[in-house]
Amino acid sequence: MALSVLCCSSAMCCCTTDTTTSRMFAPLLHPLPKSKLKVWPCPKRNTRLGFCAFVIKRPHQQVVVKTKKPRNSVSSEEVVRVLKSISDPTSAFSFFKSIADLPTVLHTTETCNYMLQLLGVHRRVGDMAFVFDLMQRHIINRDVDTYLTIFKGLNIRGGIRAAPYALPRLRKHGFVLNAFSYNGLIYMLLQSGYCREALQVYQTVVSQGIKPSLKTYSALMVALGKRRDVQAVMGLLKEMETLGLRPNVYTFTICIRVLGRAGKIDEAYQIFKRMDNEGCGPDVITYTVLIDALCNAGKLDNAKKLFANMKARGHKPDQVTYITLLDKFSDCKDLDTVREFWSKMKADGYAPDVVTFTILVDSLCKAGNVDEAFSMLDIMRKEGVSPNLHTYNTLICGLLRLCRLDEALQLFNSMDSLGVTPTAYTYILFIDYYGKSGESRKAIEAYERMKTRGIVPNIVACNASLYGLAEEGRLHEAKHIYDELIHSGLSPDSVTYNMMMKCYSRVGQIDEAITLLSEMERNGCEADVIIVNSLIDMLYKAGRVDEAWQMFYRMKEMKLTPTVVTYNTLLAALGKEGQVGKAIAMFENMTEQGCPPNAITFNTLLNCLCKNDEVNLALRMLCKMTVMNCCPDVLTYNTIIHGLIRENRIDYAFWFFHQMKKLLLPDHITLYTLLPSVVKDGRVEDALKVSEEFAYQVGFRADKPFWEDLIGAVIIQAEEDQAVLFAERLISERICLDDSVLIPLLRFLCTRGKTLDAQNLFTKFTRTLGVQPTLEAYNCLIEWLLKDHFTEQAWDLFKEMKIAGCAPDVFTYNLLLDAHGKSGNITELFELYDEMICRGHKPNTITHNIVISSLVKSDSLDRAINLYYDLVSGDFSPSPCTYGPLIDGLFKSGRLEEAMHFFEEMAEYGCKPNCAIFNILINGFSKAGDVETACELFKRMIKEGIRPDLKSFTILVDCYCQAGRVDDALHYFEELRQSGLDPDSVSYNLMINGLGRSRRMEEALVLYDEMRKRRITPDIFTYNSLILNLGLVGMVEEAGRIYKELQLTGLEPDVFTYNALIRLYSTSGNTDDAYAVYKNMMVGGCSPNVGTYAQLPNQT
Repeated sequence: MALSVLCCSSAMCCCTTDTTTSRMFAPLLHPLPKSKLKVWPCPKRNTRLGFCAFVIKRPHQQVVVKTKKPRNSVSSEEVVRVLKSISDPTSAFSFFKSIADLPTVLHTTETCNYMLQLLGVHRRVGDMAFVFDLMQRHIINRDVDTYLTIFKGLNIRGGIRAAPYALPRLRKHGFVLNAFSYNGLIYMLLQSGYCREALQVYQTVVSQGIKPSLKTYSALMVALGKRRDVQAVMGLLKEMETLGLRPNVYTFTICIRVLGRAGKIDEAYQIFKRMDNEGCGPDVITYTVLIDALCNAGKLDNAKKLFANMKARGHKPDQVTYITLLDKFSDCKDLDTVREFWSKMKADGYAPDVVTFTILVDSLCKAGNVDEAFSMLDIMRKEGVSPNLHTYNTLICGLLRLCRLDEALQLFNSMDSLGVTPTAYTYILFIDYYGKSGESRKAIEAYERMKTRGIVPNIVACNASLYGLAEEGRLHEAKHIYDELIHSGLSPDSVTYNMMMKCYSRVGQIDEAITLLSEMERNGCEADVIIVNSLIDMLYKAGRVDEAWQMFYRMKEMKLTPTVVTYNTLLAALGKEGQVGKAIAMFENMTEQGCPPNAITFNTLLNCLCKNDEVNLALRMLCKMTVMNCCPDVLTYNTIIHGLIRENRIDYAFWFFHQMKKLLLPDHITLYTLLPSVVKDGRVEDALKVSEEFAYQVGFRADKPFWEDLIGAVIIQAEEDQAVLFAERLISERICLDDSVLIPLLRFLCTRGKTLDAQNLFTKFTRTLGVQPTLEAYNCLIEWLLKDHFTEQAWDLFKEMKIAGCAPDVFTYNLLLDAHGKSGNITELFELYDEMICRGHKPNTITHNIVISSLVKSDSLDRAINLYYDLVSGDFSPSPCTYGPLIDGLFKSGRLEEAMHFFEEMAEYGCKPNCAIFNILINGFSKAGDVETACELFKRMIKEGIRPDLKSFTILVDCYCQAGRVDDALHYFEELRQSGLDPDSVSYNLMINGLGRSRRMEEALVLYDEMRKRRITPDIFTYNSLILNLGLVGMVEEAGRIYKELQLTGLEPDVFTYNALIRLYSTSGNTDDAYAVYKNMMVGGCSPNVGTYAQLPNQT
């Protein structure tokens, strides 16, 4: 016989399950005879009683000996404590069930979960199902641990996320979930972020004929709304109504929010109207949500009307409503409306707090009224409102927006004294400012300062730092920040991935960008349509058309809807390829998919049609544009005019231009497009009339850049004489009154080697037509006369300008100083330098760099160094161009230590070395045979964030080839290609020659073939190297083939070509062929050198 005793005390609930465990209850029980049981009353009558019976358990029977009504219930902790004291699962389960039958003792989640855990360990799945069913019947909360314990007992892995796959197995083992359990499970999945799995469980529930609760539907809608899955949300609304559930205000408001965030304002309005029709009127929250959606969609007038309607229907706006309106109209820089809502908010009894004050400050800053925004601080303090961190951040942002950096830094530095500690966001403002100002170095410095203050960078700080680096393609530093972000435990977001992909694209590493997209999806970061659009654009620009289209088709898998930007990108790409048919099909598909085209879409398509000689079709598309309520703009008309000009339909283009003027004012692009062809057609009078009308057009000022660009466009398309005639008529008719039409003519003639013609034209315009030449015209002509070595004429013009009263500037003097320097006229150079100073022109850095460089070139290196030290002792700020000639001169003089001293000294004067300086250093050590130092300098350059250029890699390749380390040279040659730079003929020649000298001719020939495939034309050095080295390894036939290829290119063999061929035939025993080459050499007029005679075989 086994004895079971149920009793209670204030300390614990006791249970003896057999004679061995009865020792636990010695204080409560006297020794009993084997056949008798005496029930002892509880010795503590006044304490809490929890159990109501002693039970004698015999085989096949159970007898309740005594029952007694308890006064109070027992805590779950006490029950669990007793359960844990029972090692036998059967006894524990019996105890658990007996507790469940008592009316005043309630099981809790804790007791049930412990029982499930104990039963699970012993694989008693049926009993676990009993416990779960008990929890459902007694409405005991089933938490995550409940399901995880059951899953573990059934060997189901994957945690709570495995719920959809676990349900069939649960049913199979007797776990029948009721509606409450299903609702709770769905809610748990959503709370854990498993939206897809929650939806699967929901579908199982519906398929079993169980009706989910309204709360479940609301929770699912909120979760799906956060994922922007509008279709799923609206599908749930429809399903719940089908099941007979009536949506409430909360449900409708969720739908409005989701539709609003997706930009589906019309559908949101329909839901809003439906609420009234179904007797479920909107509340203040509903109104606020719809107002927010309207503002985000740019429908500010509609938002104001809805606000008025809200008040008219008796709904008093709450403070959130006002904050929403103030914030949104502040974003739109509508300061007047912000002030209007500010007044209404105060009239409704809401006193401005720090949040609303900060929004007003932000609005003033966005309107450019930063000084007024600062005056708000005094008003805040008077009203007892203390500015907070966000207020000061807003003011800093306003100052930076106006590029008032010094004031922003001053406010930032005073924040601690104001009792406000800057946060990551404060630093982000400066990081963002520097990055977008093109000062990525300062952005990184601000980022590092933030870290030194103990502020852990957040994802926004990292993204802001990446912006400038991405714009400049500084991949090394960008990867460093990205890796640091990962190691710190932060998860990259869409912006992070976009910046990194942009950075990869800048250096041509598109594959890495695509790999990053896959990583992004693996890490659970949903792809952004902007990123995908960017990748499509990148792939197209890289010529990887098929992959661009694959990316477009992949958007559907990523649940991304192509935007108008997506279609515009693809249309532009198709236009460049000339695929007119596909472009039109894409346009039609776009409208079918519910993506209305905008003006950019039409302009892109029109550009495609016009550039592919489909102007008539473009004109029909223009008509369609107006039918689709899309207004043509100036660009539209300019595109059509350009298309007509391309087809030489000048008359039609001129007529179309006049039709345009009835609707729109032409812009400068219109004239640049139309007038060059009109002038070319000989219609100078028409061109003059249009120019005159345009010059006096309302709202336009025909300034110097306009006339320069117009004449520049005319002279490119029309004949030179026609362009000059048009320019002369503009001057003589007094349509243009200065030399702005002369300057582009001078540039055009000079760049085509007609510098003296340009000088004659200058004389005609200034002396005959009375044009007063400006300094720009003189400088342009002097510069080109010096470039083309008409030095005497340049000096004459210099004297003439001074006589005419046009004072030379620093640029003029620098041109002439440079000319003296290149000619080695150091004495004359310093005389001109003194004249420049006497005339009040302060030499700039370029001036001093010219003087220093000239001294170095004239072998006056020490004099140049002395001048440098004289300058830096004053207010001179040296640049890399100052140090370049000095360091190069020192290397060429063999003074390597001094060269490195100058290099290290650069930092002391605030001058950061650039790529050119590193190239000089690497080349200097390379020529000195110090390969290791050259390599270390190359690595240092990369570490300091300076991107090597083609010359950097070429120098290093040459360095290793000269040292016989061809494998190292190949490594850097490959790195050159990987960096996004294209090797040129010099780098290929060095590598081919290096491989040839190492007798690796097969690899050399592979590079030679690759070089030609990439359309890099081999030069005489390429052929000479191949012929010589092929001969040295005995590949006579191959060398002969290369020589024939040389002849086919039209290149003239030089003495080294002939010497290589003579050596080839001499060493292979073909004496006659060697002398035949020698004779051809003499007949061809190529003089032999010592090497020629050395290669000729002895002739008996």
